[in-house]
Amino acid sequence: MRFRMGVEEEFHVVDAETGLLVPEAPVLLDDLPSDRFTGEFQLGVIESQSGVHDSPAALRADLVGTRRTLDKVASQRGLTVVAAGTVPLVPASSRGFGPDIRYTEMAGEYQALADEQLICGAQVHVDVPDRDTAVRAMPRLSPWLPVLLALSASSPFWQGADTGFASWRTMVWQRWPSAGPAGTYASAAEYDAAVDDLIRSGVISDAGMIYTDVRPSAHQKTLELRICDACPDVDTVVLVAVLFRAMVVDACEAVARRAPLRPVTHEWLRAATWRAARSGLEGDLLDPTTLEPAPAHRVVCSMLKHLRPTLTAFGDWHSVAAATDALLASGSAARRLRTAAFDSSWREVVGLLADLTHAAEDEYEPRPSAPITEANTCVA
Repeated sequence: MRFRMGVEEEFHVVDAETGLLVPEAPVLLDDLPSDRFTGEFQLGVIESQSGVHDSPAALRADLVGTRRTLDKVASQRGLTVVAAGTVPLVPASSRGFGPDIRYTEMAGEYQALADEQLICGAQVHVDVPDRDTAVRAMPRLSPWLPVLLALSASSPFWQGADTGFASWRTMVWQRWPSAGPAGTYASAAEYDAAVDDLIRSGVISDAGMIYTDVRPSAHQKTLELRICDACPDVDTVVLVAVLFRAMVVDACEAVARRAPLRPVTHEWLRAATWRAARSGLEGDLLDPTTLEPAPAHRVVCSMLKHLRPTLTAFGDWHSVAAATDALLASGSAARRLRTAAFDSSWREVVGLLADLTHAAEDEYEPRPSAPITEANTCVA
């Protein structure tokens, strides 16, 4: 099986001059191909959908092209788009919901949750053999998903203030009743029955409102990663996608050979996600191999060691190791944004985010912005 991957990226639409979030996604969609771009719940957010790819290089080229298309269309209207979990400048006038009747009903039912859904994520889809395998694979890879969140963390600011979190988007997102770690199910039928029970409860309206960290697609034979922030740096998105593919491959193979499943409690998974959202790459994370806290770089390296055979088999090991070292050396996007905000205005921070969103070179060669040391390398 090929285990291809695809990515959906969400972008904030902001005024290029003021840096304010604006409800102008519908204006941009008028000039964008409908098969690749869609609106979202909030009118200040636009989503892109990549093609399906075998290689990181092809995926990256697709994402870079998408961002350039968006930038060209937005700049013609005095706008720009930003890939980040949150943006700091959100006036009341920026809020508004898409015209879909489903969105209108959700806005009425969830009120403040809906009003504050001013967040963007990056979702990754990876092929799976079938939905039964997808559902059985979820608990095998769930303990590692908070590490991917830490790699992507890009949302320290909310409503003009520093939250103290690397991913405040996670805190906003997890207020929804169906968000958080995925459960453990014996089959797709059992999973679907649990979803039906939730819908009958009236707490959610449809299966599209299953907002767990990972979920099987309702329409394709894929597993979908949903825990990550949108990433200013396109190479972080590609890194997360390649790592998630390796996790899915390993989990599906473990399902096929009926390997014992190491039990990890729902409470531990929630704690690991909270820790990743709080710390990013700049503090401790919870290590799935020990269930104990450890410095983020050690947990990231533990993940790479765990995935190395599969990454090597796909020909991804060297590029992933180099990209991970570069990210560990430079720190999370959240840390870099805090550094920029120390002596800059919020408008300048938004400008930096926009520049990072559109700054990708045609070909990627990881270049760490800080010296590689023992504390930030995973390569022996």
